[in-house]
Amino acid sequence: MARRRYHHGDLRTALLDAAEALVRERGTQGWSLREASARVGVSPSAAYHHFASRDVLVRAVSERVLARLGTRMSEAAGRASYDATEDDPLRRIVAVGRGYVRWAVEEPAVARLVFGAGVTDSESAISPHPHDVLAAELDRLLASGGLTASAREGAEFVVWAAVHGLAMLLIDGLMRLDGTQEIDREAERVVRAVVRGLTTETAPPLPWPAPRSAHTEHLAAVRFGTAAPGEANEPRSIDS
Repeated sequence: MARRRYHHGDLRTALLDAAEALVRERGTQGWSLREASARVGVSPSAAYHHFASRDVLVRAVSERVLARLGTRMSEAAGRASYDATEDDPLRRIVAVGRGYVRWAVEEPAVARLVFGAGVTDSESAISPHPHDVLAAELDRLLASGGLTASAREGAEFVVWAAVHGLAMLLIDGLMRLDGTQEIDREAERVVRAVVRGLTTETAPPLPWPAPRSAHTEHLAAVRFGTAAPGEANEPRSIDS
């Protein structure tokens, strides 16, 4: 690909675009910050004003992609309500699961980058966060009577584990499905089976484990006032 010279005002966004394109072409490890700079048409020293290292750039790409995924999942849930022809309380949560799996299959290199990026430094920059979208749909299911209060506790991690597992099996080639329709059907089957299992489970002798993520820990820090200065009340735009 010919190098595209950088002539406009937002170098940070241009570098993010270049890095994301390189991920799609070469995978998660086959490129450098220097190459992203060259593709935009600036020197590495100019890129360092925005990203101190390749790892910092990778985390920024991950944050942007996660926000895009959250939007996709939210829009999928909205369409499921709009297109509904029958009263199915699980239609929105099924659409969220389908959106997640379909995204991973369509963008395997980008998905691997996001899954392997680790803890982000600015969880508040990710909006809407996929975790929040999933949690909101489970809250909606609880309010409609499709999920009990006891089953709702930590349910987003159970559903997330299931759809993420399906996504990874597909993009790693350990499971094969032919086409989008089959992927959608299998994602729906997984989500329905998990939610049905949650609604019928009985409490164990000990309390259920309380799983956490970088995002839930960030939310807790904001709630209890222990977030880093400026992080709690001033969420940043990913492209700012």
